[in-house]
Amino acid sequence: MSAEALEELVLASLDDDKAEDVVSIDLEGKSSVTDVMVIASGRSNRHVGAIADHIIRKLKEVGHGRAKVEGLKTCDWVLIDAGDVIVHIFRPEVREFYDLEKMWSVAPSGEA
Repeated sequence: MSAEALEELVLASLDDDKAEDVVSIDLEGKSSVTDVMVIASGRSNRHVGAIADHIIRKLKEVGHGRAKVEGLKTCDWVLIDAGDVIVHIFRPEVREFYDLEKMWSVAPSGEA
């Protein structure tokens, strides 16, 4: 599956689960780690966990069952590394604290 198709799958799942402030950052040629970084917020720990769980299930359905996942125990910040696409799902306060958009020079109001 191409990075673009993987990104579309992730973005569709985030939209279905009503994730907030979704930002997609194109890192192709800028990072050796991934091609796309997607950042989104959930309203609560439970919402973050549900969003992450749905993305993980959809990745498994399309053959990306070996995606690395961190943070599911507390669900303050869940990281899903699917190779060409890395997904960060935050509670709003945690997202504000780490401010990954600023680190990658993307305005927080950017659109996916």
